[in-house]
Amino acid sequence: MIADRAYRLIVTRGGIAPAVLADPERTDHIEVVEVDSGEVVLFWDRAPRDASRLAKQLRSDLAILEAEDFISRWATVED
Repeated sequence: MIADRAYRLIVTRGGIAPAVLADPERTDHIEVVEVDSGEVVLFWDRAPRDASRLAKQLRSDLAILEAEDFISRWATVED
């Protein structure tokens, strides 16, 4: 099963400004949630620009990788 069917990506910005204009002290939250259970399986707190880049990479991998491959790839990425 493709990962985007098994997982949902949730990006929560710590403010209203886009990442390019955001205060570097702001913290954005990125969660990967399992669709079936609603449980958070991966979670990161990042600076706005880093969060934006990470979310783009996650979206790309969600679209092309199998669910198991996606989790094994991203479970090793540290906060």
